[in-house]
Amino acid sequence: MSTLYLSLGTNLGDRRQNLKSALELIGSKVGTVVSASDIIETDPWGFESPNPFLNMVVKVETDLKPLEVLDVTQEIERQLGRATKSVNGEYHDRLIDIDILLYDDLVMDTPELTIPHPLMYERKFVMEPLAQIAPELVKS
Repeated sequence: MSTLYLSLGTNLGDRRQNLKSALELIGSKVGTVVSASDIIETDPWGFESPNPFLNMVVKVETDLKPLEVLDVTQEIERQLGRATKSVNGEYHDRLIDIDILLYDDLVMDTPELTIPHPLMYERKFVMEPLAQIAPELVKS
């Protein structure tokens, strides 16, 4: 069993319901959701939009390998209505975004997946919720 931290964000539609649906699907397809941060509202990061985000971080116990987690979380995004992914730093409004932040103490850098998430330390909307549920992982 591995410990995984995921960041969830949404700025379109019924944002609270988007997060709730994502959590339910993560619990049924990825593993046991052990803890979840509070939901915070933030401005878009990396692009302009009038639509604020709701963000949170969850801790999950999983039997899936990292690339399997990636496949499943991307399928959850599609199932919840996300049609396109951000590419080359070009971000867009989205119904749901699920990012893998950490997977045990694994460090990996492949074309498909980088762990730890390469931008997590630059994102207050990730670090604040992560600090709520795993303060030992957040550098002071």
